[in-house]
Amino acid sequence: MPMAGPSSTASVSRQHETAYYGYYGYAPYWAGDYLWGAAPYPSLGTGPVPSAAELAREQRWSWAAKAREDPHLRSAQAVTGSYIQATDGDIGHVEDFLVDDHSWTIRYMLVDTTNWWAGKKVLVAPAWITRVDWAESKVHVTVTRAQIKASPEYEPAREVDRAYEAQLHDHYGVPRYWRE
Repeated sequence: MPMAGPSSTASVSRQHETAYYGYYGYAPYWAGDYLWGAAPYPSLGTGPVPSAAELAREQRWSWAAKAREDPHLRSAQAVTGSYIQATDGDIGHVEDFLVDDHSWTIRYMLVDTTNWWAGKKVLVAPAWITRVDWAESKVHVTVTRAQIKASPEYEPAREVDRAYEAQLHDHYGVPRYWRE
């Protein structure tokens, strides 16, 4: 699933947000280093409303500042295609991600094992990642090749429900995230 990131043009939602903030005279939350934007606390638009050009300059600066603050943050696109490195060797590659539509949490990586076993696709949770090697394009996980090979197969036409998740977590011998 593509994730939002810096771009040279504002998205439609950002355009709507800019118009909304401008109409009410609010300072936009993305135009500063604080949780509430340019101020450490929420305010009701004290001061002049910045122009679209000023907002664009501030937004570019903010993205650059955020990139310096968290060098580990990457888009899902940057991880897609990376090899999955089990504890005992390569086993597949990241094909896609499944996102929880309530919490917007990436719950699983869809792992394609086609190059290792004919056409099998399985799910591996990001919580099971030990590290990502950006230079070698590898995602290291805490499970073995045999565990991934024997994992319940992912079927895109079937909903990932709690029963499937329980089966998956039990198979890998890891705690269920919904019990934490």
